[in-house]
Amino acid sequence: MPLVKQGRITTDLFVHVADGAELPGDGAVLVTAERFLADPEALLRRPGKVGVVWPNNRNLDDLVPHLDRLASVALVFPTFRDGRAYSQARLLRERYGYDGELRATGQVLRDQFVFMTRAGFDAFEVKKDADADAFAETMKRYSVFYQPTGDGRVTALNRRMQQRHSESAGQ
Repeated sequence: MPLVKQGRITTDLFVHVADGAELPGDGAVLVTAERFLADPEALLRRPGKVGVVWPNNRNLDDLVPHLDRLASVALVFPTFRDGRAYSQARLLRERYGYDGELRATGQVLRDQFVFMTRAGFDAFEVKKDADADAFAETMKRYSVFYQPTGDGRVTALNRRMQQRHSESAGQ
């Protein structure tokens, strides 16, 4: 499955490790929430980055104590109609200050790229390579937003205020 970051397909450094499968000796791994929570300290001590696939029906409270040591959190969209991962993404970015990779996985559809990015996602597991091109085009289309969200972009109001401030300072 292709991974899109910064508008293009990139090499996924994380190996998805199934429950019960042996962990590689080193390198970046992405494990399920169940496997991670069974022994987080052992996983976090191993050489290499650790990421976790977090289902959208699971409370983030179990994950929060480990955020500063996780390189990636993959939030799951089981169907395109289920938007709970959007809320999880915003909480991770805005409330808990998570600054690692926030990956969208599952039913990641091209018409939702902007919304996912605005919620704080910065990596996307897509079904087709063509979705990477669609992502780049979609992100170019929108440059100004009105609502503040998890992606940290300046809102239209803040932009206008900055412009007025710089104009008044120049007079």
